[in-house]
Amino acid sequence: MNAPFQQAPLAEVSGKVAFLTGGSSGIGLGLARALRAAGMKVAFTWRREDHRDQALDLLGRGDPGVLAIRLDVTDRAAWVAAADEVERAFGRVHLLACNAGVGIRAGAAEATFKDWDWGLGVNLGGVINGVTVMLPRMRAHGEGAHMVATCSSSGLVAGGGIGIYITSKFAVMGLMESLRDELAGANVGVSVFCPGFVKSNLVESEKMRPAELVNRVAKPSTNAPSTEEEAVMRKFMAVAMDPVEAGERVLEGIRRNDLYIFTHQEFEQATRERMEALLASFPSAKAPAARTMTARRFMTAMYAGERDRRLARHKA
Repeated sequence: MNAPFQQAPLAEVSGKVAFLTGGSSGIGLGLARALRAAGMKVAFTWRREDHRDQALDLLGRGDPGVLAIRLDVTDRAAWVAAADEVERAFGRVHLLACNAGVGIRAGAAEATFKDWDWGLGVNLGGVINGVTVMLPRMRAHGEGAHMVATCSSSGLVAGGGIGIYITSKFAVMGLMESLRDELAGANVGVSVFCPGFVKSNLVESEKMRPAELVNRVAKPSTNAPSTEEEAVMRKFMAVAMDPVEAGERVLEGIRRNDLYIFTHQEFEQATRERMEALLASFPSAKAPAARTMTARRFMTAMYAGERDRRLARHKA
């Protein structure tokens, strides 16, 4: 199989500028370390001072190629100010990595409007804000750029009673796929990163919930984890991937302009079953030719191209 050509606008990253949200801990910090080690100038955002300090210790205090910026990704005006600050410090931005997220544990069936506003505001709205602010700037400089958003294995399959989180991640998947299709040939690459279990502070997300979005009556999903829940979390974290390894895999995907960047094979079967369920649900009767022709106008060759390229790589 011959792999279809896929432009890789950021195949060379050394000396380029990265703007990374949620880069002070967990996956974001792992990615920041991988990017800096590859020679990129890295601006990362933070919300907690202790996380910022730990990140600077690992990245190198006094490193002129590292910039820490406090940012609430739901604040659009602050996004513009942060973008201006990065450009003043480092110049044109070549990589936007929207990684900031919250691990809201509320199920969709029990959620309040405050739960929805917080979960979607950060996990989806934060990505939308980043794209809306940064994409025009990256397209304007014309030097080649890339956008990657951290989704999740929860952006592939539902389950686990975390409906708000899953909804936000399914939406991020659709957003990045749409951008990939719309930006074909625009010298801006697009990836969506769907990790499995990676060592992180996601379980501490409730500490950062804004006061105005705290429920009047506390629910089990917003209380501190029980002893049993903490034991399960510790078990997961014991076998979870190191954040730097996750970051290196993201960097590899960026360099190749992979649409999908996955880390954990164990989610393949559940994803396959979901896709098979979708296919099995289509009507068996053949559609009229006129409807088929109309439908094709809205179809994209993006999926087939990515499939063929990745299959060719597996066979190489």
